[in-house]
Amino acid sequence: MADPSSYRPKPGQIPDSPGVYRFRDEHRRVIYVGKAKSLRQRLANYFQDLAGLHPRTRTMVTTAASVEWTVVSTEVEALQLEYSWIKEYDPRFNVKYRDDKSYPYLAVTMNEEFPRVQVMRGHKKKGVRYFGPYAHAWAIRDTVDLLLRVFPVRTCSAGVFKNARRTGRPCLLGYIGKCSAPCVDRVSAEEHRELAEEFCDFMTGRTGAYLRRLEKQMMEAAEEMEYERAARLRDDIEALKKAMEKNAVVLADATDADLVAVAEDELEAAVQIFHVRGGRVRGQRGWVTDKVEEITTGALVEHALQQLYGEETGDAVPKEVLVPALPDPLEPVQEWLTGRRGSSVSLRIPQRGDKRALMETVERNAQQALVLHKTKRASDLTTRSRALEEIADALDLDSAPLRIECYDISHLQGDDVVASMVVFEDGLQRKSEYRRFQIKGFEGQDDVRSMHEVITRRFKRYLAEKERTGEWADGENTLTDAPSGADDGLGLASPDRPTSPDPLAEAPLTNGLKDDEGRPKRFAYPPQLVVVDGGQPQVAAAQRALDELGIDDIAVCGLAKRLEEVWLPGDDDPVVLPRTSEGLYLLQRVRDEAHRFAITYQRTKRAKRFRSSPLDDVPGLGETRKQALIKHFGSVKKLRSATIDQICEVPGIGRKTAETIAVALAQAAPAAPAVNTATGEIMEDEESETTAETSGEPVSAGAPDERRGQER
Repeated sequence: MADPSSYRPKPGQIPDSPGVYRFRDEHRRVIYVGKAKSLRQRLANYFQDLAGLHPRTRTMVTTAASVEWTVVSTEVEALQLEYSWIKEYDPRFNVKYRDDKSYPYLAVTMNEEFPRVQVMRGHKKKGVRYFGPYAHAWAIRDTVDLLLRVFPVRTCSAGVFKNARRTGRPCLLGYIGKCSAPCVDRVSAEEHRELAEEFCDFMTGRTGAYLRRLEKQMMEAAEEMEYERAARLRDDIEALKKAMEKNAVVLADATDADLVAVAEDELEAAVQIFHVRGGRVRGQRGWVTDKVEEITTGALVEHALQQLYGEETGDAVPKEVLVPALPDPLEPVQEWLTGRRGSSVSLRIPQRGDKRALMETVERNAQQALVLHKTKRASDLTTRSRALEEIADALDLDSAPLRIECYDISHLQGDDVVASMVVFEDGLQRKSEYRRFQIKGFEGQDDVRSMHEVITRRFKRYLAEKERTGEWADGENTLTDAPSGADDGLGLASPDRPTSPDPLAEAPLTNGLKDDEGRPKRFAYPPQLVVVDGGQPQVAAAQRALDELGIDDIAVCGLAKRLEEVWLPGDDDPVVLPRTSEGLYLLQRVRDEAHRFAITYQRTKRAKRFRSSPLDDVPGLGETRKQALIKHFGSVKKLRSATIDQICEVPGIGRKTAETIAVALAQAAPAAPAVNTATGEIMEDEESETTAETSGEPVSAGAPDERRGQER
């Protein structure tokens, strides 16, 4: 825990002008970003007596090891720079709103030749018109189903569209009149784009003129005795009115506005936003955040506006934004919103009338969202804090372990030995920093030796990173055998190229510090606590690895599965935490996550090994020619006994390739007899080799249940 006076800037160093400041920890990671009208006055507030600071602010300044700032010319520039840095550095002490769900939008892809109406989630794309967000995807589909009768815009995927063009037959919607079928040239690209633009106009609220035009056309068709056309227009009008009824009028003056409400307690805050367009509620969304800093309602509103409009421009920013409390100061935020929209934006608190009544509705939604979040969230801030404090007390640590790393070894009877490293920060998973290891320092099954190897490799890289960044004094803990980024020769599975279909592979497995700007880098941050899956032997191996590297400021413990006992290095008796302990529950979650991550990787490696073939090692032999060889000879066994001339008879196989195949099969050992996992019978060599090569199914000794029971 740092003393703020150790890094406090000298008097006169801090300028008395607008700017943005960053607090960094001892590892140069940015932990807090703030802005100020006067940097000198704002930063002076952080370096007063610790007893006078808010507990969360006190935690931040004692975690920090340095502070730096950037001067800007105006408060608006400070607001923009603060938003950019919060997005870039993801500081742990800043307010960060997180969506309680990924909200769906109704999107019209105007950037395509034939615009498509569809449901979209996630980041917005350039050239796509968005409407919403909506609470449920089915609400979008119900609305679109009604509107397609009047605006028959394409809704099919690119694959369906191309297939219809190839066959000359439209899909079902084209036959029933809910698609204008541009795929078979019933309408031109220009006509279809006009339909899409009319669809967008209707969705933006310009409904009155369009309905009046349809009613006029219906009357004209009736006067001309075109009764079928008049009936179709009548049904179109009814469909549009029904679609409009789904969004009741809430503001009679057809206002375009966003209403933002905040519900908060001492630990968390929930934000709800209603998007009103043309006087109707067109979308709703909500966020929840931990209050990791001392913050007012106005500041919460300011952060919400940054997240809401930070990536938006033009009409996506409404003319009017109604809030429960105004940011202080108001002018920079209002000027920033005006710049995002390109015209004047009014930011105010509704006092009376329909807008005040609607704001009360939004506030009730925010209160309900906060209550629901509290009941659903098993790991709220209070529970996590209590769990970390219980672990610190039980293990006699100086402070709560904010970063915990857990390691587990997995193998199948000594084969495909792998290890996992999972990371929990502030009691929450940090999946972007998970790592996987292959154990290649020795052959066979030895969990203790494997654990020693993994801990050694992980912290050698950490020490090498410290040496590279110059965090050591000269001659202290010098490493010459493992420079940063070098291969340690022990088979680290590169997280940059995931080798398994594990769901975690969707998240980037490199969250590594690139430079001194606070961006994460691989193995750069040390944990306060290392947890190993196992008892005394595994704990002793981990501690021995740290001792050999000269690391003495990282605690180690092990969690044994059988009795859920916590083992410490050098202790003959375990630490027994109560079964109802939040600390024990957190350690169990960490251990179970490490086990899941390790066993998923191990199963993937095993499946790859079972699907391997001697033909895989033949250079230049692709999948098509391998299949042709197996189809021609029937099995690898028959192929192995074939002559070079017989191999040359396979289409696409020349003499040189045939010679290479013959040499590779002669050098490869024949496969061992395999067991049919369904019946338990020993399969004939020819049958088993054919099955393994053609079906790709794992062939292994033992039934599936037996294999799973022997898996570690």
